[in-house]
Amino acid sequence: MSSSSLYEIDLTMNDGTPKSFGDFRGRPVLVVNVASKCGFTPQYAGLEELYSTYAERGLVVLGMPSNQFMGQEPLNDGEIAEFCSTTFGVTFPLMAKGDVRGKDQHPLYRQLTKYRNGVLPGLVKWNFEKFLVNRDGEIVARFAPTVEPDAPEVIAAIEAVLAQSA
Repeated sequence: MSSSSLYEIDLTMNDGTPKSFGDFRGRPVLVVNVASKCGFTPQYAGLEELYSTYAERGLVVLGMPSNQFMGQEPLNDGEIAEFCSTTFGVTFPLMAKGDVRGKDQHPLYRQLTKYRNGVLPGLVKWNFEKFLVNRDGEIVARFAPTVEPDAPEVIAAIEAVLAQSA
């Protein structure tokens, strides 16, 4: 599967709106699996900061709530949207809650975790794992849940993809 085929993947947003990953064509996207009851949940604030800082230059932060890690996302989509908005001021797009691994793994995560362009493939290990997709639909970086959104390596990778011509 070519990198551009990421753009063929259908998404359902948190409010039920159908989209496609192709709606983000030409824009770098930081895809993050998120949860409201995790020790890493405060990273929502850092993700929102990235989005507000870099959105004008094209960056999209795309969150996908998942309840696959010790039941740390027990909320439904409406409750997740409310929690993110009121607790962390989240304005970046959220997908509908779904699976990031296993037999019901979302097609986006199926591609993110198998891609082999020098980026470590394999299962998502925990909430708040981050995948950076460049303007051409290529997965260029993957960051562990313990790596904060404002970590130097995340900022450097984002700056590098933003510097690429659109």
